[in-house]
Amino acid sequence: MTFDFKDKNVLITGGSRGIGLAASKLFAASGANVIMTYQSNRPAAKQALKELGEGNHSIFQLDVTHPAAIRDFFETYTARYHTLDVLVNNAGVYLEHQILKSDYETWQNNWDKTIAANLTGPANMSYFAANLMAKNGSGKIINISSRGAFRGEPDHPAYGASKGGLNAMSQSLAVALAPHNISVHIIAPGFVETDMAATILDGPQGEGIKKQSAFNRVARPDEVARLIVIYASEGMEFTSAGIVDINGASYLRS
Repeated sequence: MTFDFKDKNVLITGGSRGIGLAASKLFAASGANVIMTYQSNRPAAKQALKELGEGNHSIFQLDVTHPAAIRDFFETYTARYHTLDVLVNNAGVYLEHQILKSDYETWQNNWDKTIAANLTGPANMSYFAANLMAKNGSGKIINISSRGAFRGEPDHPAYGASKGGLNAMSQSLAVALAPHNISVHIIAPGFVETDMAATILDGPQGEGIKKQSAFNRVARPDEVARLIVIYASEGMEFTSAGIVDINGASYLRS
């Protein structure tokens, strides 16, 4: 399977690890100029940038929970790249806060942090991206949702709520932006072999989670990355507003 993104500008939040890094590598190998953001681990970010190889690639520190930081980032971005072809809203958090076991302060803090990272952050990134794309007459926004939006997250309720909200926001933006030839796509993985999921997958729940799928495993980052690049490709515009599952048939909906 080959892709052609020669001279396209692709911005990926949380691009220095996991799904984001896998997607960054695939876009870079397909000729794109890849712009990655990371939250705090600068050594890992610099290493990720090296792994992309030659090209007009770059990486920026950005905490998507801060609206002003997003505004400042796009000012820096447009000074260098001018246009944007693809935005992948991948950065997110998965914070535990069981309703009958968490103290009220933890409950409140983890709701606030989760909504800011998983919903408000992508909304603000999409705001600036869409305005850039509209000037150019085309673009694609790809939002990474989750199986948790549908099956429930009893120990991480804000996560499930944030991803459900992300789905609804994405579909609203898809309708608003279609007249400008901008499509919005939603990809909903189950568990994926990433750093964020490692504690759970390597713990006592890990085997049970893998057995939720008849494949007896969870997704690999490269599998999700391939789907991201497919939806970012030309000719996929009419799938705008659709939600595609990638969970190994571990959760079925119709």
